[in-house]
Amino acid sequence: MELLIKDVTNKEHVGKAVTLRGFISNIRKGKNNIFFMLRDPSGVIQCVSHFNEKAFPEVEKLTRESSILVKGNLKEDSRAEGGYEITIEELEVYGLAEPFPIKKGHKKVFLFDNRHLWMRSRRVTAIMKIRSTVFEGIHEFFVKNGFYEIQSPSFVGGSVEGGSTLFEINYFDKKAYLSQSWQLYAEAMVNSLWKIYTVAPSFRAENSRTWRHLTEFWHAETEVAFMDLNGIIELEEGLIKHIVKNVLIKNQAELTLLKRDQTILKNVVENPFLRMSYESVIDLANKNGLKLEYGADLGADEERVITSKLNVPLFAMNYPTKLKPFYHKPDPKDPTHVLCNDLLAPEGYGEIIGGGQRVDDKETLIKRIKEEGLNPNDYNWYVDLRRYGAIPHSGFGLGVDRLVMWICKLPHIMYATPFPRTPRRIYP
Repeated sequence: MELLIKDVTNKEHVGKAVTLRGFISNIRKGKNNIFFMLRDPSGVIQCVSHFNEKAFPEVEKLTRESSILVKGNLKEDSRAEGGYEITIEELEVYGLAEPFPIKKGHKKVFLFDNRHLWMRSRRVTAIMKIRSTVFEGIHEFFVKNGFYEIQSPSFVGGSVEGGSTLFEINYFDKKAYLSQSWQLYAEAMVNSLWKIYTVAPSFRAENSRTWRHLTEFWHAETEVAFMDLNGIIELEEGLIKHIVKNVLIKNQAELTLLKRDQTILKNVVENPFLRMSYESVIDLANKNGLKLEYGADLGADEERVITSKLNVPLFAMNYPTKLKPFYHKPDPKDPTHVLCNDLLAPEGYGEIIGGGQRVDDKETLIKRIKEEGLNPNDYNWYVDLRRYGAIPHSGFGLGVDRLVMWICKLPHIMYATPFPRTPRRIYP
C-alpha cells in the first residue's frame, strides 16, 4: 500500500521499513553523510544516507526539488523536524532537478512569474489545502440543506453587474460577453427547482488594482424560491459558519503553518453575526475616522476601516437604490433603499458576499432597468419571468477567493488562488 509521510510518522512504524515518494525540499551534504527533507502533500520528513558503496553514488547526485522514491528504516529523532528520520536503504530518482530558481527573499512579482514552481512551497500547499476544504464545505452545506447544483452559461448576451466590467468577445461574428454571475439564469431555474446553487468562475473586467480584486474569480451562488431578505441572511450566516468550522477541524496543521490566529475564526463559529443598516454602517465608518456622506458607496478602503476592529462578520443591509443593480427589490417601506445585504468579513477584509431579495414584478423591473440606462429589450427573457407567474425569491453570491484570503489572513487575494488573473497578470 502506498503511504504518505503523515501515515508513517508514528510509533507504529518505528523500526520498520517504509517506502515514500516525494520531492527534496532542501539538502545538506556532509563529509560522511547526506541529509535532505523529503516533501509530499501531507508533510516533510528528514532522510539520511551514510556514505557507502551501495547508496553513495546515487545520493551524491541529488539536487533540491529532485523527485525520488525512498525506501529505508524509520526511527525517532528529536533533532529532526517532526521527530522522525528515515535511514535510506534504496533510492530511485524519477527526475533530477536543474538548479531551482526559487530561493528565500524573492520579490512578489518574481514569485508570481514562477507560480508554477512556487506552488510546491509548503505555505502555498497549506493555502491550497484550506481552499479545498472551503470548496468541500460549500457543496456539503448546500447538499445537506436540500439544494440542487445547477450550471449556467459562461457566454452571455447582457450585463448583470454593470456594462463597464464586461469582457466582450467575438462570438461567431456576434457580440457576446463572459459571465459576471449566474444570477439572471438562476432566477429562471429557481422557478423549477426552488433551491439551487452553483460553484463556478465569474469574469469582471474591472481595471482595479486593489488587494481583493481578480478579473477571474470563483463564485458560489444560490437562489431560493419564496425566501425574503432575512431568510437569505440566515442562509449566508449558516454557510460561513459551516465552512469555517470545517477548516478549524480539518486544517489545524495548515493554520498553524500559516501562523493564523484562530481566535476570530472560533468567534465566527460560536457567535451571531452583526447586522446594521447602511446608515448605521456609515456612522460606524465616520466614528473610525472616515468622512463619508449618506449615499456614498463603500469600497475596499472604506470597508477595511469599518471592519478592522470587528471580531465577527457584519451584515450591511438595505443600501440606497442607486448603489445596487437593477434586480434588487426596493424596500416597500422605503423605495429609496433596496432589500439587500453585503457580508463584510472582520479584521479589515470587507465584502465577501453580496445578496438580497429580487424584484418580483414586471413594472418595477422595467423601471429599474431603464434607470440604469439599459435597454429592456436586451432583457426580454428575464422580464418574462415576471410576466408568467412571478414568485418572491432571494439569493447571494460568495467570492470564494476572498473567503480563503480572509480565513488564511493573506495580504492579497492573489495568494488565495492557484493561478491569479488580474489586469496585469495572465502568465503563467
